[in-house]
Amino acid sequence: MAEGVIPALSELIALRAQVTGRRPARRGSHGLQGFAQSHLRGRGMVYAESREYAIGDDARHIDWRLTARSGKAHTKLHQAERERLTLLVADCAPTLYFGTRVRFKSVQAARVGALAAWLAVQDGDRIAAMRGMLQDSTVAPGAGVRGALRVLEALSRWYARPPEAGPGLAMALEQSRLLLRPGARLLVLADPDSVSTIPASLWSALTRHHEVVVVLLTDPLEQRPPTARLTFQIALPAGADTRIALGLDEAGVRQRWKQMFHDRAEQTVAELHRHGARAMCLSTDAPSDAWLPLLQQASARRRQ
Repeated sequence: MAEGVIPALSELIALRAQVTGRRPARRGSHGLQGFAQSHLRGRGMVYAESREYAIGDDARHIDWRLTARSGKAHTKLHQAERERLTLLVADCAPTLYFGTRVRFKSVQAARVGALAAWLAVQDGDRIAAMRGMLQDSTVAPGAGVRGALRVLEALSRWYARPPEAGPGLAMALEQSRLLLRPGARLLVLADPDSVSTIPASLWSALTRHHEVVVVLLTDPLEQRPPTARLTFQIALPAGADTRIALGLDEAGVRQRWKQMFHDRAEQTVAELHRHGARAMCLSTDAPSDAWLPLLQQASARRRQ
């Protein structure tokens, strides 16, 4: 088994050490900072009921419709979130099973998912996972180490080899809407090409009530190709193969390459931001935890 080509379960389990040392949540002058450990999520996002306004209530929580109907000021109350759900949606497009530096994009995706699972354990959340294949069942939500290990086993299996053709990322995101509840965290691990095909309306629907984080897996060859003429050998059916020469030393070819990979990835990130998601590109040679600041950004956005 070549290191960096197939994610080993032991490798994903060992990533827990990168999360364990992280600073727990603390309350400062501007509210919660860092990663939350408590099972209670404060005000939360789930509406419970409305009652008459009392001195000291936050004016931002006034129920304006009920206030208009009754003629008396009312405040919305929200149920405290307990055991928030973190759902991983794993893109398994064939383009992920590729890499030129350190590891395959598929292995980087598995490592990102593993870190998210261990963070869920530390935060007291439940963790679940799914991918867009008809023959797969969702990894049901589970809490604690046992729940994380079920997700890690699925990630190591899903990213061991490219799957046969299936509905893909779009179907998985549609299905995720059946599992998610307001206030849940959705982490999408995907190739930029897969994300660029998702309708904008679906992203808007998902970000309306959920914390959506998208990690786009890229490779240095895609984003920073050498100025050289490269020759690729491509395996064909029946044991045949062919060679393809790519003249990246030519300005026109490099420009088309940049538009196809670098520019498309950056445009996809910008589009996700416009729809309320937090997104970034993560290269195969980058530290697997480089995406974690997205969680802090998303948490800060929810508190505003």
